[in-house]
Amino acid sequence: MLCALIRMYNFTIKYLNLKKAYFNWSTGKDSALAFYKILQNKDYNIGSLLTTVNKKFQRVSMHGVPISLLDQQAKELGLPLYKIEFPEEVSMEKYNEIMKVGIDKLVQEGYNYSVFGDIFLEDLKKFRDDKLAEQNLEGVYPLWKIDTSEIIKEFLSLGFKAITVSVNANLLDKSFVGRVIDKQFIKDLPEGVDVCGENGEFHTFVFDGPIFKKPINFEVGDKVLKTYPAEESDTWDNSFWYCDLLPK
Repeated sequence: MLCALIRMYNFTIKYLNLKKAYFNWSTGKDSALAFYKILQNKDYNIGSLLTTVNKKFQRVSMHGVPISLLDQQAKELGLPLYKIEFPEEVSMEKYNEIMKVGIDKLVQEGYNYSVFGDIFLEDLKKFRDDKLAEQNLEGVYPLWKIDTSEIIKEFLSLGFKAITVSVNANLLDKSFVGRVIDKQFIKDLPEGVDVCGENGEFHTFVFDGPIFKKPINFEVGDKVLKTYPAEESDTWDNSFWYCDLLPK
């Protein structure tokens, strides 16, 4: 029965000449706005969400959001969620290997396009596009090169709501984590910090907006500072404030 439904779905997509795409869902605001915009583009059919998670801690990679809240988001978005799991420690070589195996499964299901919420990081986009090309996939970037001040204005004007779950401790103090994104938050950001956190200054969890059937319920938990070992050659920041979110 399931195989028959999949065949019918793929036939419908082909008949309507739609581009079958999966969406790289991060749980955050840029991802949410990009998802909103791609839904307005009738050339694409979004068949699945894709999120990378930490297998040991059962949390979303980078954002640290519990998988239970990720599952709630997917439910309210009305799409199946495909998770690619990573171990606690992973080299770039191992990362690429795990991603390739995971993406191969989507390719076998007929996906040709991969949608991201990236805005202006050229090196990241090139990395994504190069890896996608190896699997005959094409990247789609609904927010690409849009001014970030315009993006955050549109995000708020559409009625989206998001809370910060992680901030770079080298750039933002504890007061910025666990805060709802609003005009005052943007006004309080120090000079040089991108209003969308595109350089990794902060990450968010979206809990309401026009893409959801209903808001995601949660409680704000502890705020903790985590510092990770860094080598001299390491150019990544290694100290972050995290705010835990607890499902209600």
